[in-house]
Amino acid sequence: MTHSSRDPHSHSRAHGIRRIDLSSAQLASSESARDINRDIILELIRFRQPVARANLSRLSGLRPSTISAIVEQLIEEKWVSEGALIKGSRGRPSTMLSVNADMVTLALDLRPDRGILAVVDLSGRFLSRETVMTYSDPARTVLHIVERMRLLREQHPDKSFEGIGVSVPGRVHPVTQRLLLAPNLKWHDFDLKDALEKGTKLQVELDNDANVCLLSELWFGHLEGVRNVVLVAIAEGIGTSILTGGQLHSGFSGLAGEFGHISVDPSGQLCGCGQRGCWETVASSRAALSTFREIEPKSSVRNIYQLLRLAEEGNVGAIEAVSRQAKELGRGLRMITAALSPELILITGDITAAWERFGPIVQAELESSMLAGPAPRLQIAGDAELARLSGSAAMLMQRHASYHRSTHTTLKGRGLPKLVEKVANERSA
Repeated sequence: MTHSSRDPHSHSRAHGIRRIDLSSAQLASSESARDINRDIILELIRFRQPVARANLSRLSGLRPSTISAIVEQLIEEKWVSEGALIKGSRGRPSTMLSVNADMVTLALDLRPDRGILAVVDLSGRFLSRETVMTYSDPARTVLHIVERMRLLREQHPDKSFEGIGVSVPGRVHPVTQRLLLAPNLKWHDFDLKDALEKGTKLQVELDNDANVCLLSELWFGHLEGVRNVVLVAIAEGIGTSILTGGQLHSGFSGLAGEFGHISVDPSGQLCGCGQRGCWETVASSRAALSTFREIEPKSSVRNIYQLLRLAEEGNVGAIEAVSRQAKELGRGLRMITAALSPELILITGDITAAWERFGPIVQAELESSMLAGPAPRLQIAGDAELARLSGSAAMLMQRHASYHRSTHTTLKGRGLPKLVEKVANERSA
């Protein structure tokens, strides 16, 4: 298979994977819902691979002839490939199915001080990963990133590159894909999507870094059965993503969940958004570093990981600085519990590297700030950088599926047959 040179604006030909909640989706049998069945079968293949057609029929409840038609379509579109023949105890041998290992995406995690590039396949495996330099001039940065992407594609000549998923530390308009708010990035009025598409000739999809982290958790089945979640991403700022009723929620204009830019101290520090005392000015990694420099102004600590290392080694000033950050983080969660009442709050980002020491501080503040009833479960979501990259790739694949389904029935509010619900239970076990 060779590189894809797909026109990024030719969405009518695009097919792919969307995130299917197997605990709340229903298989449809009408002609208008064939794409829904197709995506559920593709999701089953992705999670059960290698899997035979007969098993797909048994798991889904669809007739073997329907399964065969869907599988042939997926093979023709190159989302699925056939593998080994497996002979069972009786009957004819079965051809095993897997997602196509040759179909990949480029993922870009854009940070204020660097960019991380990766090549990711449909199963979430990283084939390449590297860090690239970013500049204050966004056009110069994109030229550099495009060149590195070209070299990555040359390193994988046997792969088909389906597009680019981009994670950004800011909010993106859900329709225009323009950056709406990115105070820590400072790339105002720059059309990142258009610049990348022109430079690579690939489809580009952007989203907020917290949203793609939450999508990564969904994509790999870590949240099966949980329908009301808020993910809080801690880095140079604070981003949040909302799952409500099993659906990612971005609001009317894409700005829902900007708790990091709600003022908690009107007389506090000036925030990059222009207001004073925003939550991220006291609870972000940048806030912890600022506190430590006040405590030890002669220290040579330059980044949050050096600070966390000092704290783990017992440095009193470092422990104090990160403890203050943890306390403010826990206090700020009151806004989230009061506004959204989630059953689970996920924390990802820098502070989780020292969660054993500082997590209990966050937990205590959360529990002490509840209006009523028990606090939501609080847990960490793993490596933020990997989540942003894998989530960016998942976002790109998910949106491929949505372009050709815009007039079809959605999956909201439906329920799967018991056999497919069993698959969901097996995945979460």
